[in-house]
Amino acid sequence: MQERITLLLEDYRDLDGQYDKLVSIEMIEAVGHRFLPTYFKHCAKLLKPHGLMLLQAITIRDQRYEQAKNSVDFIQRYIFPGGALPSVSKMLEIVSRDTDMTLHHMEDFGQHYARTLRHWHDNLSAARHKLEALGYDEYFYRLWEFYLCYCEGGFIERSIGTAQLLLTKPAAHGVPLLGRFNA
Repeated sequence: MQERITLLLEDYRDLDGQYDKLVSIEMIEAVGHRFLPTYFKHCAKLLKPHGLMLLQAITIRDQRYEQAKNSVDFIQRYIFPGGALPSVSKMLEIVSRDTDMTLHHMEDFGQHYARTLRHWHDNLSAARHKLEALGYDEYFYRLWEFYLCYCEGGFIERSIGTAQLLLTKPAAHGVPLLGRFNA
């Protein structure tokens, strides 16, 4: 069996063909609320009948989704303009309504992400003097310091999370949860 891995560096809507597996790592946040159905429909179309899709997403708590969808927060204004956090229930609603994929397994590891952000903050603080030498000012440092702390707090409080969803097509059978990711 020949394995081929394609790294997508283009718009997902321009991708064609049929694949055994798709992996999307924290890309869905750039898709936008309005285009979530288009995204999932296209991914389902790209998968073979036995296909698997692993999706990793920064998510917002289900109860906060509608409010967040209709507002602009600090991150959208200053860090990721146009960014949109989906909720797990919204993604699963769209997947079940608009595709033939189903959820096989999900992991949420937002608490681990909080620790990662703490390390990133510590590294930023340790490199502060190097930033100045590279021409970055106090505003740049404070902006990213606030961003890292803001996100860490969101993960600690579970306002946001990080989820991995394993979605399967109807003919996918014998999908292991542990071990080698193969069908």
